Amino acid sequence: MNLEKKIINIKAKIAIIGLGYVGLPLAYAFLEKKFQVIGIDLDKDKTIKLSKGINILKHLKLKNLKKYIKEKKFKIESDFKKIKDVDVIILCVPTPLNKFREPDLSYIINSAKEISKFLKKNQLVILESSTFPGTTDENLSNELEKSGLKANIDFSLSYSPEREDPGNKEFNTASIPKIIGADSLKSKKLSKLLYERIIDKVVVVSSAKVAEAAKLTENIFRSVNIALVNELKVIYDPMGIDVWEVIEAASTKPFGYMPFYPGPGLGGHCIPIDPFYLTYKAKEFDISTKFIELAGEINTSMPTYVVEKVIIGLSEFLKKSINSSKILVIGLAYKSDIDDMRESPAVALINLLMKKRANVSYHDDLIKNIPSHKKYGKSSGMKSKKLTKKFILSQDAILIVTKHSSLNLNLIAQNSKLIIDTRNAMKNIKTKAKIIKA
Repeated sequence: MNLEKKIINIKAKIAIIGLGYVGLPLAYAFLEKKFQVIGIDLDKDKTIKLSKGINILKHLKLKNLKKYIKEKKFKIESDFKKIKDVDVIILCVPTPLNKFREPDLSYIINSAKEISKFLKKNQLVILESSTFPGTTDENLSNELEKSGLKANIDFSLSYSPEREDPGNKEFNTASIPKIIGADSLKSKKLSKLLYERIIDKVVVVSSAKVAEAAKLTENIFRSVNIALVNELKVIYDPMGIDVWEVIEAASTKPFGYMPFYPGPGLGGHCIPIDPFYLTYKAKEFDISTKFIELAGEINTSMPTYVVEKVIIGLSEFLKKSINSSKILVIGLAYKSDIDDMRESPAVALINLLMKKRANVSYHDDLIKNIPSHKKYGKSSGMKSKKLTKKFILSQDAILIVTKHSSLNLNLIAQNSKLIIDTRNAMKNIKTKAKIIKA
């Protein structure tokens, strides 16, 4: 049976490399449609938990996970040898930036090296990781072809950007339209057939490069517009104008306007990172990305702006210096109702406050501790504090960075002296505390 028939008849075996925020929900979507899936991840702690049927992503409801594990429909591995037993290989590995804010493709390249050892004819390889145009048909293809097989001749190769939005209750893996791009008709056809089994709408574009560019464009759009409202926030504040009220008013226009909201900085894997992938690639063509870089500068400056607001609030309302002041940071995750702290501005804020010699603690119901790692600086190893009346009363200032739906805002409102609100969380909450929007 050829691969096309295997896909149509749900007989194709799927290997998903990387079982994080993209790979695990994708694996589960295939399992729900009766595909056999092998999940490969080098994180031993992750593979041990998943092998026991433990859901490692709290925002996802994977009610049948244990059943699929028990029935051996979902096998968890850390050995790439299992690649030889599958029909489709999907890479969902991280693509971070290095310390020079340049793309780090090491996860893709290292995975490709391992795949190339076991790659067989007629397999389909799909890259889902966010990256710059050309990665699939140049970097990934070159590495896979070290197997002796030729891309789009001996094996099929395509790119399909992930569009996961962790914590979004309206959209999930199956309901978010899927873009597919490849440099051969066969690769496009097979990829389309595959994703049509699990996703409501599939959109095919002319090449892998176009699909790669589409993903970057989506997140550059968000980065630039968030930077715009962050700058407006800074401009309107000394004028005594509430940017949140401005956005709410502007949003009443039924055409020509789309609301974006300010914040303490950008977090997550995509929006703070993806724009710099295009900046990097543009340099190859001697093109500067002034607009993108400016947006990045504005967004990365927000934690410093927020800290200045904390300093002003302490001085103006409490007659205190930030030195030794007790500050409770509310929310460590980069967005509401998820346990993901990748690139979270909360970490930057904690470290900046500590540098000012503030006595800093944090509370987050979903993230109980900051991992002990040098990349987290002084905040490394911190543990979440329980939110109690007594503890709130002991603090000089409350800094709201992330508003989980479980957060008891009334408890904060009734027992705080000073609240620095970066999310407009206190909009409809009665309080005697001094509130500064930042």
